[in-house]
Order: sequence, then structure tokens, then C-alpha cells
Amino acid sequence: MKVDKISISFDASLGDQVRDAARRSGAGLSSWLAAAAAARLRAEALEKFLDGWEKKHATLTPAELSQAERELGLKVPKKSRP
Repeated sequence: MKVDKISISFDASLGDQVRDAARRSGAGLSSWLAAAAAARLRAEALEKFLDGWEKKHATLTPAELSQAERELGLKVPKKSRP
């Protein structure tokens, strides 16, 4: 598998927290960061899709959001959706 090596910098405290989180998960630091980046990209793609859908149709209602949360088995943070 081809890899892209990237050098990144963090605030020392954030770096410590990231290393600790990777260690707790049992993943290597690179794998943990790759998974976090992939999750962020999926979240941004979903947000873009939903924004476009709502522009064409209508804003999702609280009931529709709750139903989606139940069906997907997740909880959307209150601040990210109206």
C-alpha cells in the first residue's frame, strides 16, 4: 500500500492527548490519526450533503433528526444541527 508521510505539529497538550487516545485504543499513532481524519472527512461530506438536501427540500425537523439518530444508532450534537 502506498502511504503519504506527513509531518504535523500540535500544541504540546493536544499532542499528549492524541498520543494517550491512540495508546488507549490500541492503535498506533499514525493509524489513530488516519482514522480521525477519515471520520472528519466523512462528517464534512455528510454535512455538505445535508445542507444541499435541505436547500432543495426543507430543513429537517427535530422529529426527522431524532428518527435518523435512532436508525443510525448515533447522537448528533445539538449545536451541529438546528
